[in-house]
Amino acid sequence: MDAAPGDMRKGLHVITWGCQMNVYDSARMTDVLRPLGYRPVDTPDAADMVILNTCHIRDRAAEKVFSELGRLRVVKDARATQGRRTVLAVAGCVAQAEGREILARAPFVDIVLGPQTYHRLPEMVARASRAAGAVIDTDFPAEQKFDFLPDTQAPQTPGGVTSFLTIQEGCDKFCSFCVVPYTRGAEASRPVASVLAEARRMVDAGAREITLLGQNVNAYHGAAPDGRVWGLARLAEALSAIPGLARIRYTTSHPRDMDDALIAAHRDLPALMPFLHLPVQSGSDRILDAMNRGHTAAQYLELVHRLREARPDIALSSDFIVGHPGETDADFEATMQLIRDVGFAQAFSFKYSPRPGTPAAGAALQVPEPVKDARLQALQALLRTQQDAFNDATVGRTLPVLFTGRGRKPGQISGRSPYLQAVHVDGPDSLIGQITDVEIAERLTNSLSGTLVQERAFA
Repeated sequence: MDAAPGDMRKGLHVITWGCQMNVYDSARMTDVLRPLGYRPVDTPDAADMVILNTCHIRDRAAEKVFSELGRLRVVKDARATQGRRTVLAVAGCVAQAEGREILARAPFVDIVLGPQTYHRLPEMVARASRAAGAVIDTDFPAEQKFDFLPDTQAPQTPGGVTSFLTIQEGCDKFCSFCVVPYTRGAEASRPVASVLAEARRMVDAGAREITLLGQNVNAYHGAAPDGRVWGLARLAEALSAIPGLARIRYTTSHPRDMDDALIAAHRDLPALMPFLHLPVQSGSDRILDAMNRGHTAAQYLELVHRLREARPDIALSSDFIVGHPGETDADFEATMQLIRDVGFAQAFSFKYSPRPGTPAAGAALQVPEPVKDARLQALQALLRTQQDAFNDATVGRTLPVLFTGRGRKPGQISGRSPYLQAVHVDGPDSLIGQITDVEIAERLTNSLSGTLVQERAFA
């Protein structure tokens, strides 16, 4: 909401790209700046500070940042002619990887900060207001940034029904295609007490569902008050005991970190939703080895079997990269066969694109773009068929739906099934924030529609 005329508060506009962790980070940066008088506004034109929270995973990520900076420079110059200063900051993984390049190509940027330093934003803003040049902070500080963040985190969706909670950052896996170890640093886990305290604040603010976030979230190993180190399973158990917290999810996982305790938690904890995002990337052992994934296709399939044995109704999602250097037609067919063997409810798939500084970027046998295009189209067609089949199988079933807000049509409300499907029904706003049985009537392109079994919410 824009600040009212005459309001002495300062406007803050955050543009977020990328993963859910960036969504969480953007909310925390807003929290950090709130004591300085900054409040969210809807457009850059109304903002005294604009933050680009960037992602380096997608292709041409840096160029997209520079393109957006070009548009923001126009806004900044226009405001300057009116005597209104705009602090322009670039945060996130592109900032971490290419901070000096950003300042060289866009000298009008005031602050460049990496994802591990946003707890120091107030200091950076103060320095930027005093200094003639830009402020850059892309260190990996020794202190835990979460220890310095304010306790004002609120849920991040309208109505406050669902929320993201980062519990782990960084990665020690060093997959050949990935920049995360270089932009987010080594794996680090938040203390248990900190996570539980923030989760309780979220629930007090209205959250019914919390998604735990981490680059390798199932590698979580947080220090607990009892002096032990808790894994994700033990943390999920403690979270499930918080009154009012009905649903727990987590992402993103690595197959190497799915231990026995976490598999058992999917069996034993009703609050832990039966939907798991478990990236495999390829079905070829040769490519998995080149990717430095640390597991084989057979090991992934065995893990899927154990998960389904523990929780028969579990639905799986995954990530796939086609055209990794050296991938042959046979390697690609192995990936297609793995997809057929598993059957995914949802998946994300991408063409390989080089990331500077990663081992695969300089590898021989780069796959031609037309080949990558053809493979991606074939893979996505298979995945789409599986997703449609999974959604079709829910038609006629009754599912508990957590309603999160109003739908697009008058009198409509929308929510999520246990399997993270979007569900729309005609119903009263009073059901928002409640879990209610819905009979699924139809599978639409990207959602399900249904009817309320009864207008009575239950927890």
